[in-house]
Amino acid sequence: MNIEREVIISILKLTRDGSASSEIVIKDAKVASQVAGNLFRKLQDNGLIYMQHRIMNVDSLKRLKLAVHALELGADFERVGSLLDWKEFENIAAVAFERNGYKVKKNLRFKHAGRKWEIDIVGCKKPMVVCADCKHWHHGLYPSAMRRIVHKQVERTLALTESLPKLAEKIECESWSEIKLVPAVISLTTARFKFYKKVSVVPVLQLQDFLVQLPAYVDSLKHFAKKF
Repeated sequence: MNIEREVIISILKLTRDGSASSEIVIKDAKVASQVAGNLFRKLQDNGLIYMQHRIMNVDSLKRLKLAVHALELGADFERVGSLLDWKEFENIAAVAFERNGYKVKKNLRFKHAGRKWEIDIVGCKKPMVVCADCKHWHHGLYPSAMRRIVHKQVERTLALTESLPKLAEKIECESWSEIKLVPAVISLTTARFKFYKKVSVVPVLQLQDFLVQLPAYVDSLKHFAKKF
């Protein structure tokens, strides 16, 4: 048994409200107090938790980093994913967009061609609109699953493209003269592929770097261009 992994799992389980006592974590992880204390100090030194008066404070970003670290230590995807609230993952992704100057629309719902569509995150920064599908614990993203995920995201992005300019005001790009819509998949951890069919598969903790670099290579990625 990997003790550090099990301690992290217990932290994730017990800090959904943002804090937990070290004693409760030690009891849940079934680990010796001295061993746990050493691990707590290590995790705090690495910026993954914050301890004060034996109370452990873990915000959404720290929880996400803890989850990724647990996976690196061999934790099961489904086990870790069940301990993360879907909104935590989605909110971290949205913050990365906002920090890079994107206006964000979460859970965009619209109708097109007689169907209902929904895109997890739409990030807009002239002239680009990134249409992101958040996969917060998808089991390894194997090729067959990747094919379906990417195909569906490309399909959603095309539907949004064809719905413009009708939906332009809804995603705050009504004043633009041209637009490039880019489908992307955001994963919890590094997938087997960084790209699939020219669609980026981006680990959420690398999303900021992806957005910084996107203007330089958007034309080499799958995208839909439209002029108003």
